[in-house]
Amino acid sequence: MSRDHVQAAERSATGAGAPAEHTAATGPVPGGGAPFADGTEAAAEAPFLELLARGASVEAYEQPVLRARAEGRPAERIAALEHARRLALRVRAELEGRRRREAELSALFETAHDLAGLRDLDAVLRAIVQRARSLLGTDVAYLSLNDPVRGDTYMRVTEGSVAARFQQLRLGMGEGLGGLVAQTARPYVTDDYFRDTRFRHTETIDAGVRDEGLVAILGVPLMLGDHVIGVLFAADRRARVFEREQIALLGSFAALAAAAIDAANLLTETRSALADLERANEIIRDRSAAIERASDVHDRLTRLVLRGGGVHDVAEAVSEVLDGTVEFTDTGAAPGDALEASRAQGHVVRHRDDWIAAVSAGGELLGALVLRGHPDLDPVDQRTLERAAMVTSLLLLARRSAAEAEQRVRGELLDDLLDARDRDPRLLRDRAVRLQADLDATHVVLAARLEAAGADADQEAAARRRLWSAASHLAATRHGLAAARDGGTVLLLPLEPGRSASDLARRTARDLGTAVHEPVTVGASAPVADLAARPDRVATAYAEARRCLDAVRLLGRGGDGAAAEDFGFLGLLLAADRDVAGFVDRTIGEVVAYDRRRGTDLIRTLEAYFACGMSPARTKDALHVHVNTVAQRLERVGRLLGEDWQSPSRALEVQLALRLHRLATATRH
Repeated sequence: MSRDHVQAAERSATGAGAPAEHTAATGPVPGGGAPFADGTEAAAEAPFLELLARGASVEAYEQPVLRARAEGRPAERIAALEHARRLALRVRAELEGRRRREAELSALFETAHDLAGLRDLDAVLRAIVQRARSLLGTDVAYLSLNDPVRGDTYMRVTEGSVAARFQQLRLGMGEGLGGLVAQTARPYVTDDYFRDTRFRHTETIDAGVRDEGLVAILGVPLMLGDHVIGVLFAADRRARVFEREQIALLGSFAALAAAAIDAANLLTETRSALADLERANEIIRDRSAAIERASDVHDRLTRLVLRGGGVHDVAEAVSEVLDGTVEFTDTGAAPGDALEASRAQGHVVRHRDDWIAAVSAGGELLGALVLRGHPDLDPVDQRTLERAAMVTSLLLLARRSAAEAEQRVRGELLDDLLDARDRDPRLLRDRAVRLQADLDATHVVLAARLEAAGADADQEAAARRRLWSAASHLAATRHGLAAARDGGTVLLLPLEPGRSASDLARRTARDLGTAVHEPVTVGASAPVADLAARPDRVATAYAEARRCLDAVRLLGRGGDGAAAEDFGFLGLLLAADRDVAGFVDRTIGEVVAYDRRRGTDLIRTLEAYFACGMSPARTKDALHVHVNTVAQRLERVGRLLGEDWQSPSRALEVQLALRLHRLATATRH
């Protein structure tokens, strides 16, 4: 419709200008292109301009023509209306096309704007799919991406989908419409998916499409250079023909989606590279700080060695550098498994929240450096702790070299106590004081021997030297004495209050075995006192300790420790002082005490019970009491002595104790 026609129609609609009958129309004649002399065309265009102005539907444009026919208007008038309707519909279509293109350009612009400010790739892809669905007016839109690892393509974003199986589809290359697009890198469209034979149908894909109810599908490739990275789809649940402009529009969205994915990948790679650089920078800073700490501890340890510092000075220096608590401990105080692993590997070993560094020399464990409450330890700091353990071992070896003379002196003193019984007690006491030993305290003599025999004489001699060295170190730390004797080692150790000779024997066997990495058997004497005044007691106690050592080995308990009190009535034969009263008290003392307190006759009942062959029926005849009385008394004995008092070994000890008790009682009377 020309501008003159529009102006004429506007004048006609508004009443401006000359009257219609006096106006010379210049528009084209209906059907022939020449203008109507009476202004018929201008009058015919007026209602359609009004329809255009208010954006009426296509059906509304039929109404003026139908009304004119119903009113019986002249043929020229109806022809003019038909011509004006066609022109108005063309204008309407043009305006609709322009509005659609404006909306498409606006959507593309908004998508490009989203892409420029890309923060969340999923949000951008979701916006692209939503806008594509809206502009193309489809029921569903979705986007799939290729999986180079699995060699297929999978759903990334869906809009308008209602079927879960469809949203989880994976398409192999060449399978379904999307697989064909991904494989050929070309757009494909189908008006009826299930009737289309250009692509390979599979049961899985067809089931997903059927669940979603799709019929018409358009797919365009997402390209990065020459490579297809995915497919963008628009689909309807009814038959539909997609126009060329719609295919081009979806292709534009696909290009933006590909650009968004590429930008996101680049952004991810950049962020990853920045994160790697930050981590590398942190590592460099940490390593630099760790190297500075290592240099600091090296300088400190060097100064400590030069000025004659000890192992605890080393631990204190390392504690300051590592910002933790480092302690030097004996082998018995450190966790056994972690300590052995550290010694075998030559590195620190983590134990719960602590770190253990074995202090060893020549295969012998001397102790451990323990860093407490520091579960996360830098590798450089681990090397620092290992270096400190090495320095500690060197200090201990140096101290051992200096202490070997002292150990020989300790051995000579113990030899004198064992052999020279006529020594002056005052001189013996003075020599012990210089060695930080107290001969006036209660001691236990222990005989120790290695269980494993060496492969040859040299290896056996070396093993004995290790045992003597470990025993000497143990004696020095516990203010005792040690000497090599009779193919083994003898120790004189003070007995702590509340501890027994058996406890000390077992502990010594464990500590010596841990130090030399071989089983060590230990026999202990009964506690002895006043050794300076009575040095002969040491030799007697040593003989008892050796008898206990032999008994432990004969009983197959190699690697353990025991004293005479551990062997029941056999202890009477092993003990040097034949502690009969102690044996009786340990065996039936509870029963004797009960009779004394309650005025009962349980001891006499026990004697009669054993004399009658452990028969309650014969016992009641011997005692002239009811059999229930015998049973009640025996039940009381069981509560006092323990449930196993009638076992063969216990019964033998009880009978021997009863006879010794009767003998002692008769002697007193």
